[in-house]
Amino acid sequence: MYDLVLHGGTVYDGFGTPGRTADVAISGDRLVAVGQGLTGRRMIDVTGLAVAPGFVDPHSHSDTVPFLADAQPFKLYQGVTTEICGNCGFSCAPGDPSSSDFTPLGDGDDLFATFGGYLDAAEAAGTTNNLAVLVGHNTLRVMVAGLNRDLPRDGRDRLLALAEEAFHAGAFGFSSGLEYVPGAYAGTDELIALALVARRWNGTYATHMRSESEGLADALDEAIAVARAAGVRLQVSHCKASGRAVHGSSVMLLDKLRQARLSGVDVRADQYPYQAFSTSLAAVLPPAVLEGGIAELRARLADPAQRKAFREVAEDPANGTGVGFWRELHPDDVRILVHADPSIAGRTLAETAGDGDAWDALCDLLIKDPGAAGVFHTMHDDDVMRIMADPLIAIGSDGGPPVGPNHPRTFGTFPVFLGRYVRDRGVVPLEEAIRKVTSATATQFALADRGWLGPGATADVCVFDPSVIDHPGTYEAPDLRPVGVRHVLLGGHLVIEDGEFTGGRHGRVLRHGRS
Repeated sequence: MYDLVLHGGTVYDGFGTPGRTADVAISGDRLVAVGQGLTGRRMIDVTGLAVAPGFVDPHSHSDTVPFLADAQPFKLYQGVTTEICGNCGFSCAPGDPSSSDFTPLGDGDDLFATFGGYLDAAEAAGTTNNLAVLVGHNTLRVMVAGLNRDLPRDGRDRLLALAEEAFHAGAFGFSSGLEYVPGAYAGTDELIALALVARRWNGTYATHMRSESEGLADALDEAIAVARAAGVRLQVSHCKASGRAVHGSSVMLLDKLRQARLSGVDVRADQYPYQAFSTSLAAVLPPAVLEGGIAELRARLADPAQRKAFREVAEDPANGTGVGFWRELHPDDVRILVHADPSIAGRTLAETAGDGDAWDALCDLLIKDPGAAGVFHTMHDDDVMRIMADPLIAIGSDGGPPVGPNHPRTFGTFPVFLGRYVRDRGVVPLEEAIRKVTSATATQFALADRGWLGPGATADVCVFDPSVIDHPGTYEAPDLRPVGVRHVLLGGHLVIEDGEFTGGRHGRVLRHGRS
């Protein structure tokens, strides 16, 4: 007799196959049977509900979540059982407190000298769902050269050795964040060298490209060239056509992905179901402003001549990549999310500038708080829908820890996709939607026993009601609980039961080749 049987639901295997009415049997941490008339020591009636593999988030920033005091079920409430973190070039290791300028991963206490040390610490702290971790190119570069543009004489060798150590410890790949410093200072040859290390370990290259706006075509060409040269799987992060000047460019983006795949590059991509992104205000500026660290940033922005010169660089239409986000934005579209001055948080850049100049207002904000962050409404619904419908695109949150001011994607990405876009707008059939949140990511990151539902798979399962799944959160109140996810199993543990978290930290820190 099986330990647990989910009885009478509509079962989706995660590969895009239409659902069928069946029972799902689980014993220990494995799914052992799918069929009719199965019986278990415990029976849960899931008639009328969808039974799917646990969702896999390809783009998460939950690296520091295990170190929060309490268990954190915010992803389990969405049906997510496994997250890929260490994205956008930033990971918690290898690092040290003196190298924490501009890291989005908390303070220096969240940095670890070795990648294996971070994995061990996260495992000891306990994770509420599974984490598979990438090593960040920015993080590696900071260890070798700080926030300087040029690597030292032996810098390339040190960079590759640190990457090798991370893969040996269990990294699933490496990520780049080429709109952020110091990754923005690297050339394509440096990325290829790292990708060749990843190739030896069967790792994946995930990239936040150099531009998602006017330099989008060139940035895509570079990402594809890196993957082609090294022979690695490529994951293009949070696909978008950002800024009014490039609305409609989703057609070009998707065509480049398709052509690359047809030519032999194993490329896929991900997207979150929102028209706004969130990042640091410092990323709006050309990367050269940040070279050397916070003190240099403040000095440059306080100098009227340099402030003017950097604006000219940012606004020069000849510069497609390496100039920050400034040309993507309108001051009304930028809402300040985090700032040391609490009277500023929640205001738009236009409101902050008043009758003054928005560039000057931005520079003044960053002098006061170089760690400030915002939400940027830069995308068009037509592009979001077109990207979402493409079979090469998976769904990922780009969400961070569930603390402080936040973007609703942290709490609602997967229910929003399945509810508003799949059920209400019919962007893809439900079976294809489930593939996009399960096997499409698991395959790309070599998670062999996750992301599908059948005998032998790990018993990570999401049971949800397609007729009600949604997230009521907004940009003003993002941290509301989703609705519609009824049960979640994590390695056979029933961690969400009748919509409620049952407690505990039953997740695992996965290690590539050993998990």
